[in-house]
Amino acid sequence: MNHLNTQQQATLNRGWVVLLALVAFVLGLGYGFYILWHNAPSLSLRASRVSETPVVRGRLEAADGTPLALSTPEDARLHPLGLSATQLIGFGERTSGKGLSGLELDLEPLLAKGQSLRLTIDPQVQAIAEQALWKGLEAAQADWGAAVVMESQTGRLLAVANGPAFDPTAPRGDIRKDIAWRNHAFMYALEPGSTIKALTAAVLLEENVARLDTKVYAPMSRRVAGWTINDVVRHPETLTLSEVLKYSSNVGITTLAERIPPKTLFDFFMRLHFLDNRLLPPLSYQPPVAVQVAAPQVRPIQRWGPAEYANATFGQGFLITPLHLTAAYNALAADGVYRQPILFEGNTSQSKTVFRPQVARAIRQALTQGITENAKLRGYTLGGKTGTAQVVVNGRYSSSVYTALFAGFIPSDTPRVTVVVTLYHPKGSRIHGSQVAAPIYREIAARLFALWGIPPQPQLEPSSKTGKLVR
Repeated sequence: MNHLNTQQQATLNRGWVVLLALVAFVLGLGYGFYILWHNAPSLSLRASRVSETPVVRGRLEAADGTPLALSTPEDARLHPLGLSATQLIGFGERTSGKGLSGLELDLEPLLAKGQSLRLTIDPQVQAIAEQALWKGLEAAQADWGAAVVMESQTGRLLAVANGPAFDPTAPRGDIRKDIAWRNHAFMYALEPGSTIKALTAAVLLEENVARLDTKVYAPMSRRVAGWTINDVVRHPETLTLSEVLKYSSNVGITTLAERIPPKTLFDFFMRLHFLDNRLLPPLSYQPPVAVQVAAPQVRPIQRWGPAEYANATFGQGFLITPLHLTAAYNALAADGVYRQPILFEGNTSQSKTVFRPQVARAIRQALTQGITENAKLRGYTLGGKTGTAQVVVNGRYSSSVYTALFAGFIPSDTPRVTVVVTLYHPKGSRIHGSQVAAPIYREIAARLFALWGIPPQPQLEPSSKTGKLVR
């Protein structure tokens, strides 16, 4: 009996030892977790700082605050105005949103940090320009087109329209072949053609070597340094400078331009920023952020021989973008003051006088009196110049590929805006600026006057008929 009691007591003692050891182990384990938690709180079961909400990509807004492009944590990039201004805005990677073209690419350092920016674009003016351009583009069967609307007294870009329409959310094919996504207004340098004649005429007036009534012998062709220069529109053999613009005479403008040295015209091209690839002012951030514009291609003055100079006077032999041409024409609209185009609210347009006010007004008057029939609008004063430029294909001027242009003012007596319309490679029997670009300008003008609430004036009949001039 005593032996059993002793055995039971030993078993009981061993149980207590195991229990005490287990309690000690649990207490030690708990104390260890406490020390770990106390000394390394970042490893605790509390929410980790790594899972913070990601930065939402910055917005792009129109001048009135209307969002043009925005993002949310849940959605891809959204475009509340649909297809409007999408080539200007550009697009990005579908997953990350990182910019691949347009403003999305140029402003990537700011947008990626959540910085929003407000543009000078007026949604109503943008829609007017786009609808007129897309309609005219389809009618002309052109490859692409652009229309720029610039506020004359401020330099603010109210519309940068491109066509055909582009949906940045749709699947894209070969980016090298798909041209719809490109902002041609900024990124395509082309020969401006006869639109330059108005600027050459302004230089002649500014240098006091000609007046609008100065007469020049202008046959239908002439030879310069072994090259033949031809006119397209039949006209009298003797023309005034105003009529040189009206009939778009290559012979007339090149003959009158011989009154000034080539360097004079080249210097005015420089003052009009035809050699400037930083046309838009950079945004005032550190480091500065700039919107890309295609670099012009203008020969150095040392390479301007007689033939090169003659070509330059009527807009061939050098390349500028539609934006460059708009800003240059705006100097005529702003009474001779060149205003740097601006795209963002808060930016300041740098200005510099290029022509005397009376010179700019005289050229506007000539462009009003000689405006092509397809650009006229009953009850309103409009003025501008057509252009039709051959395109270089495989190293030589093509006989079938042209750029059609119209550059003008709305209205032309006291301009509120300057407008440049460009169509690349229109097809069929209607390929000239007067036929395909001028009607787009006229439609933009008509809808802008309606937007501004300006009724037609019965006493303002279209100026004397210029006939069916193809220019």
